[in-house]
Amino acid sequence: MSQFRFARLALMLAAIGLNAAPALMHSASAQDKNAPAAAAQPPADSVRPELFKLLDPAQIKPLMDAKNYAEVKNRITQAEAVQNRTPYENYVLNRMKLSLASASNDDQSAMQALEAIIGSGKLQGAEQANFIQALGGYYYNAKNYPKAIEWYTRFQKESPTQSAAVNSALLRSYYLSGDYATSVKLQRPVLDAAISAGKAPSAEDLRLYASAANKVKDDAAYLYGLEQLAAYYPSDDYWTDLINRGVLRRPGFNQDAYITDALRLEFAAVKKMDASEYSDLAELALKDGFPTEAKKVVDAGFAAGALGTGANAAQHRQLRDRATKGAADDAKNIATGEASAAKSKNGAGLVNLGWAYVTMDQFDKGIGFIEQGIAKGGLKSPDEAKLRLGMAYARAGKKDQAIKTFETVKGNGGAADLAKYWILLVNHPNTGTATASAQ
Repeated sequence: MSQFRFARLALMLAAIGLNAAPALMHSASAQDKNAPAAAAQPPADSVRPELFKLLDPAQIKPLMDAKNYAEVKNRITQAEAVQNRTPYENYVLNRMKLSLASASNDDQSAMQALEAIIGSGKLQGAEQANFIQALGGYYYNAKNYPKAIEWYTRFQKESPTQSAAVNSALLRSYYLSGDYATSVKLQRPVLDAAISAGKAPSAEDLRLYASAANKVKDDAAYLYGLEQLAAYYPSDDYWTDLINRGVLRRPGFNQDAYITDALRLEFAAVKKMDASEYSDLAELALKDGFPTEAKKVVDAGFAAGALGTGANAAQHRQLRDRATKGAADDAKNIATGEASAAKSKNGAGLVNLGWAYVTMDQFDKGIGFIEQGIAKGGLKSPDEAKLRLGMAYARAGKKDQAIKTFETVKGNGGAADLAKYWILLVNHPNTGTATASAQ
């Protein structure tokens, strides 16, 4: 996880008036000069002269500006020695403490002062909300996540229209405190709301969500997080993990039927596959009668530096030679298969012929044959043929037709999952080794 940390809170505190002397003190002259010496406690919202002379804003501000924190602290210590302080005098004194703590980076004292100020009952409205948010931020930076959760939750309760301001910090507090289940539960609606509003969730939010889901073994939530990461922040790592978890390891995946198509998706989605995956896809393509596809896969593997090195370098070169020869032969002879494919009782031959033309970048011709084969019917796996057609449209740069075709794939065994992720790739390409979407 990337490091998430609040910037120092001094800027926020400055914005709410904490880096200067409190503005709420009343001058001694505001009191009744004719009041008897034995009068009772001073008015509720006033400061006695003996305190005021210690905390006079006109004297404190120059000291703070000059960073003479020792003298400010000395004045505060003297003020604390004054007996029988009123609640308001304590409030003013705590605000002064907060100003000093903020300016001198004394976070522990700042937290104590903030709690006292909030508990005084003297704050109202937006000021109260700002102080609560600031206190939550202090606890977060101090890695006291249970207390951060307490104050952020209070902020959201008292300021519901501003709750989004602390969402990220609150969710991270749950995560960093080890409460992964609550982190997942609370973050999902935040992510959904952002996506519904047409906004991209931050990469860090999505990574945190996926990580929390993984820790509580919530596979569905983890897969959702991966899908959004692949959509908004596509990378080889996200796509490889997504195909692995969302297709290959899903219960019921029919490897015999769809392993080649899964590798085709990965080839289109990532910039570099593992050497074994290039080799496997090329071998499967050769086995199925698509040497041109095999050649393109092998050539991409060599270009990426995955093939042609290491202990299997000789085997890689042999595979390239076989694919190259097969592709040359196929280019010469492919047209001769059109008549027999057209005469076949089912559409399988036409679908295969069409895919062969697609691998040769003859997209319109290939798409036409695949469509004829699907229309003719009698296919062992209609969904596989539809996947081929969707991939053909995608390679041709016909995004809308590709998506419409993939949306018709509803079968089991991995077909529907592959179609779903092809749609995601077409809409959010990772600029993989094969063309995956219209430019």
